[in-house]
Amino acid sequence: MSYSLHERLASDTLAVTSLDLCQVRLMDDSRFPWLILVPGVVGISEIHQLSSAQVRQLGEESCRLARVMEGIFQPDKLNVASLGNLVPQLHLHHVARFRDDPCWPGPVWGCGEGRPYPPQEADSLCQRVRAALGAGGA
Repeated sequence: MSYSLHERLASDTLAVTSLDLCQVRLMDDSRFPWLILVPGVVGISEIHQLSSAQVRQLGEESCRLARVMEGIFQPDKLNVASLGNLVPQLHLHHVARFRDDPCWPGPVWGCGEGRPYPPQEADSLCQRVRAALGAGGA
């Protein structure tokens, strides 16, 4: 079995970059700054299924992404979650939340209709995140 990105993640997100363990992907919903880490590990659906070293690496990459998001977006709150109810492949959501966002204070899931990014805005945002992470290409 070889690693591949779940089709729902592939269709709902845009590639930002790759870190040591995870792909960084932008949720294509311009209502929220929303990034996702997807570990490049085959057949994993839960964090506890990772090796101890992979769990540490995921934690480090999650904290690194969270710091970048706080620096770029200055959110009121940063929501970090691993749900996987619709997509069984392990992935970790990082959503910058604001008191004036359309879903505050509730969760973003199932709240209203998503609004895809205009292509230039998505490209610009991906470049900003990539640069802040100190990462190369997508």
